[in-house]
Amino acid sequence: MKIAIASDHRGYHLKERVISLLKSKGYHVLDEGPSSDASVDYPDFAALVARKVSGNEVERGILICGTGIGMAISANKFPGVRAAACADEVTAELSRRHNDLNILCLSGDLLSASSTERVVVKWMETEFEGGRHQRRVEKIRQLEQR
Repeated sequence: MKIAIASDHRGYHLKERVISLLKSKGYHVLDEGPSSDASVDYPDFAALVARKVSGNEVERGILICGTGIGMAISANKFPGVRAAACADEVTAELSRRHNDLNILCLSGDLLSASSTERVVVKWMETEFEGGRHQRRVEKIRQLEQR
């Protein structure tokens, strides 16, 4: 599976850890930046990943900023993107099972490295259930077309 990942300056160090984790599990990771913890604007980096997910260049994306919220807001502006900030394993699992979340947004300020690892692993390993949830995801797609 191909995954695009980016952060802002507040998520930079956690992004580097997540990249190492994903690579150790055999995922193909595209690092969309930044290349340091110098101050940057999160919408710019959210757009890099969201474009790749929206254009089906990658299957999933991960974005990290101070809270994960700004990245989620920015990423959700792109067609076909379903992005949300997840702070624990339960929300990570349900976001995949019920919402077919394709961009995981994380907090660089509020999550520990070990918590982040558990959230990422749970999110990556969880499949979409489909069924009644497919109908709801389809309704989201229809809202995008309006």
